[in-house]
Formats: sequence, structure tokens, C-alpha cells
Amino acid sequence: MKLLAIIPAYNEQDCIVETIRELDRVAPDVDILVINDGSTDGTGDLCRREGYNFLDLPVNVGLSSGFQAGMKYADRQGYDCAIQFDADGQHRPEYIKPLLEAMEQSGADIVIGSRFVTKKKDVSARMAGSALISFLIRLTTGKRLSDPTSGMRMYNRRAMAEFVKRYDFGPEPDTLANLIRKGFKVVEVQVEMRERETGESYLSFSKSIMYMARAFVSILIVQWLR
Repeated sequence: MKLLAIIPAYNEQDCIVETIRELDRVAPDVDILVINDGSTDGTGDLCRREGYNFLDLPVNVGLSSGFQAGMKYADRQGYDCAIQFDADGQHRPEYIKPLLEAMEQSGADIVIGSRFVTKKKDVSARMAGSALISFLIRLTTGKRLSDPTSGMRMYNRRAMAEFVKRYDFGPEPDTLANLIRKGFKVVEVQVEMRERETGESYLSFSKSIMYMARAFVSILIVQWLR
């Protein structure tokens, strides 16, 4: 299986190099594409200096559009599957192989690296939001997902094609719900993740609130109109 790791990066100069070094060391057979999403720090300069394969977006377009650019690249370059992989070091590359094995063995279109297959969620506002999204996805699709907000997701060519042809698709829970309703098979694999130590997250506190609100509306209403 020819696999591409798509790494969206916005102001990740403090962690992008170590993230890619670890990925190269632990999963050397995985190709890498960094999406430098209009960073205002030295992320782009580091990508050039280190000789990374990267797309240098001139302005910040956000996670969804940046990830779509990566999926279009993967599709045009003939990759069998692609995995979304965080630039900040939260995702651990040793779990890429189990996700790929799960895809091959189960015939899944999407495999989610889940923190909560065998472990319980913490008690927090963020986990409460995640639990509500899980409930809404189950309500609208019949599918139980324990970690729908996980950013570590692997897609096969069938799923990749949806991101290529649809302008309104992003790596978000409402997209998962929409694809499940269309018959795409989604499975989860237990993984462990680290906490972010440096860099700038796509989601600030205020953006996190808006993210949850949009997810609720999209899963309950918008996905039926797609």
C-alpha cells in the first residue's frame, strides 16, 4: 500500500522538524507531504532548509482547505491511502502500521486512531462536546464512534476521491457522518496521543466553541442537504 502522511502545519516551527524526524525514523516507508498553511513564523523556511516535500500556501486557508489540497496531491500522485498526521507531535507514528493493517483486514474506507476504544473519556468540557458529537453521529447514522474528533484518520482511495470532488468536505466529524450515511465503512483503532507542547493550534478556545457549534448544526441539519 502506497501511503502518504499529510501534515497540516500552521506556525509549527518549534516542532515540525522533530515530528518529521520521528516519522522518518519510526515509519520510513511512509511518504510525507507538509501543508504549510500560510504560516507567519519560520515553518516555511524550515521546510525549504530541510528539503521537505511540502505545499507552500501563500495565505492561511484553514485546516479543511489545506487538508483538501493534500488529498488532491495524494490522488494525483496515485497513493493508495493517506493519513492525516499532526505537525505538533501529538500523533505517534508507531500507530500508523496498526491503522493500515486494520484498513487492509477490515476493508474499511476510513480508519480512525481513537483514544477511547478501550479507555474512558476524561471528565471535561471538551470531552463532553466529543461525547455529544458521538451521540449525534449515532443518532443520524446508527454508527457508534468513540472518538469522532480525533485528527488521526486514514483514508483509502475511495474516501480520498470524495475530498477531491467535494469542495465542502473537510477532516471533520460531520464529514464522517455524511460518508457513513453513504455507505462508507469506518472503523477505530486504539491509540495513545501526546499533549501539545509547542506551536499554534488551529483551534483556540473561542474557535473550539464555534467548532462544536458548527459540528452540531452540520450533523443534525446540513449533512442531509449535501
